[in-house]
Amino acid sequence: MPATTKERLDPAVLKLATILVLGALAPLLDTTIVSIALHTLGRDLDSSTATVQWVSTGYLLALAMVVPVSAWAVERFGARHVWLSSLALFLAGSVACALAPDMTVLIGFRVVQGVGGGLLLPVLQTLIMRAAGGRNLGRLMAAITVPAMVVPILGPCLGGLIVGHLSWPWIFYVNVPVCLLALALAWRGVPRDTGRDGARLDVGGLLLVSPGLAALVYGLAQVGDQGGFGHARVLVPLAAGAVLVAVFAVRAPRTAHPLVDLRLFEVRSFAVSSALIFTTGLTMYGGMFLLPLYYQQVRGEGVIAAGLLLAPQGLGSLLARATGGLTDRVGPRPVVVAGLLLTAVGTLPFAAGPFAAGTRNALLLAAALVVRGLGMSAANLAVMVGAFQGLDAERVPHASAATRVVQQLGGSFGTAVLAVLLQRGGGTDTAFAHTFAWTTAFTIVACGVGLCLPARVAAAERPS
Repeated sequence: MPATTKERLDPAVLKLATILVLGALAPLLDTTIVSIALHTLGRDLDSSTATVQWVSTGYLLALAMVVPVSAWAVERFGARHVWLSSLALFLAGSVACALAPDMTVLIGFRVVQGVGGGLLLPVLQTLIMRAAGGRNLGRLMAAITVPAMVVPILGPCLGGLIVGHLSWPWIFYVNVPVCLLALALAWRGVPRDTGRDGARLDVGGLLLVSPGLAALVYGLAQVGDQGGFGHARVLVPLAAGAVLVAVFAVRAPRTAHPLVDLRLFEVRSFAVSSALIFTTGLTMYGGMFLLPLYYQQVRGEGVIAAGLLLAPQGLGSLLARATGGLTDRVGPRPVVVAGLLLTAVGTLPFAAGPFAAGTRNALLLAAALVVRGLGMSAANLAVMVGAFQGLDAERVPHASAATRVVQQLGGSFGTAVLAVLLQRGGGTDTAFAHTFAWTTAFTIVACGVGLCLPARVAAAERPS
């Protein structure tokens, strides 16, 4: 049951969370910084736009394929060993990318980065949930999810500074000090655990779900370039991915040790939270896609200025830390619904008719971004609490993998849908206003899903 009185966070758990979040900063920063630098990479390495896009696409596909393996890897080798190995792999991939002599080699090492980065976040959640033992999940989620919300907002500003004042290899060298410090702290601070030699890898499941997820992510990534969902480069990978994942879903319940335990979705709190994680992809990731474009295309700001103008959203995310304790006391449902309503309110000034012209009030938009960041981050951390509450320690690695898969698919789907809406409107001021209006509508729909969360989640709830 959620705590009724404010219980002091275990200093050891808080210290572990700080160490793990530092390690997760590198892949979180990397994604936003690289997206800002794609034009520079294409120019300096003499590559076409279609080729340079694989710098991002290759990373995302590797990440999608490796996430489902994280639960088995933790069980087989131990969470500490997987964390250190993944961080070292991401570091090695970053250095290799910085030294890449041409675009082909760069794309290859971005795949290496994606493998390391794909394992880091689900293993982080596993380590934190195990250390917490089901207590104070709200405040712990605030400690690990709010930085994850702030970094992608501030990342474009840092990326703009690097691209504007340094050469392109520095977009990868910037990961080196972060990874080295995180490795040193993790070596001393992450508790030792042992794997289980008898942990069997579900090879059949791996051959189905990993390429299936990669195909889905690739198909969704093509939607923007193709101008919609009705093109072969979109439909073929989406159909192939859907078939592979569907076969896995049919096969998994009949497998003794499936790669991803789909029986988790029989737990009501986890199932509803997963649905919310997917639907909020239109709000969170879609907003991260729309807002920088709005400031650059509608308001005519440069990359660095656009990053600074988005900083108020990061401030709102930091304020959301206070809602972690509230989630522990009242449960995730009211916090999720209130957070999503605040997100909708914070998005309205970008969508409402009177504000559709390019001469919007900058102070009003900054205030709206604070509200949006607060609501979005509060809802996100409460949803994650709902996903993990009531799960025993054995199921945490599978829950970590499943939530990361759902989050990635939701983000890819949300970005694809909003890209189509924006393109069909011609990318004009009015098109941005209409697309933000759709984002607000999707957020209201997510509120209805949030009402389905159980008011209270019993400890160690099991599927019926």
